[in-house]
Amino acid sequence: MDVENESHIRQEICRIGKMLHQRGYVAACDGNISVRLSQNLVLCTPTSISKGMMTPEDLVLVDMGGQQQNGQRHPSTELGMHLLFYTLRPDIRAVVHAHPPTATGFAAAGISLEEPLVAEVVVSCGKIPLARYGTPGTPDLADALKPLIPGHDALLMANHGVVTCGHDLMKAYMKMETVEHYAQIALVARQLGPARPLPAEEIRKLMEVRKNYEGNKAPEPAE
Repeated sequence: MDVENESHIRQEICRIGKMLHQRGYVAACDGNISVRLSQNLVLCTPTSISKGMMTPEDLVLVDMGGQQQNGQRHPSTELGMHLLFYTLRPDIRAVVHAHPPTATGFAAAGISLEEPLVAEVVVSCGKIPLARYGTPGTPDLADALKPLIPGHDALLMANHGVVTCGHDLMKAYMKMETVEHYAQIALVARQLGPARPLPAEEIRKLMEVRKNYEGNKAPEPAE
């Protein structure tokens, strides 16, 4: 990872942090973002800072063991969750955690977003399951997420929020937008009710489409 590329990623993390804050997906010092720079290095947001007010210099570099390599601030208290994603999903390069209100409302109500109501969501995210509650910043949270991470790009965390991952930071962020948008649709469908899930045969077709969906593919390596 060259210095110029790391500098660009630092700026992108700050930009995505502002987008999360502006859209109301995080409040106060909520949420965290990380990008895997190399096999053993991860750039992450620090604890106790608004994600809408970060500067590139605020970010913290850690190794895959969680040891801080540089930065004046302390890494996010939920760094362990990010490292777990990178360990179990070597295909992904970015993780975003936030508390978008509608999706987090579903998580607080103990309701997953697995019901296949919208074709585009099936293609982009597949199922969005609900992980059991685990205390933030503790191994219990990792234990709650561990069974679900290998097969899913977006997860609700009971009484907590949402975490998404992607082949790059923008894709991870876009999945966060998709989860919240879908939660809003699901809420309206429930209010108008009954919601009408897609039939099994249509889901099978959409999952075939998902295999070739550009948004789920890793970026082509630079020549």
